[in-house]
Amino acid sequence: MDDCIFCKIIKGEIPSKKVFEDKDIVAFNDINPKAPVHVLVVPKKHIESLANVDAANKDLLGKLLIAVSEIARKTNVDKSGYKVVANNGEGAGQLVLHLHFHILGGWMSKPHWQV
Repeated sequence: MDDCIFCKIIKGEIPSKKVFEDKDIVAFNDINPKAPVHVLVVPKKHIESLANVDAANKDLLGKLLIAVSEIARKTNVDKSGYKVVANNGEGAGQLVLHLHFHILGGWMSKPHWQV
């Protein structure tokens, strides 16, 4: 999708601070973090939201969740706890209409942040 900001990040047209990448997925720090650790995990294939997935996407969805677990370990929130959020549709607060998961954590190291 030409106007999708995440597609532009995936193509390297917009810079990001990547924390993970493989052939199907890219993960990068959110530019407007809501937690001390706030990483977005994005499939390289453009899918608008979870409402648009079907059985053909099951392998990709599995890879996304495995990546979430790996990134949680890499960012050191796996032991202290973290949230995984997927907003689906504008009514749920989805600002970028490209499927993505938010990894939010790190509150133990910065208690002034609210969960």
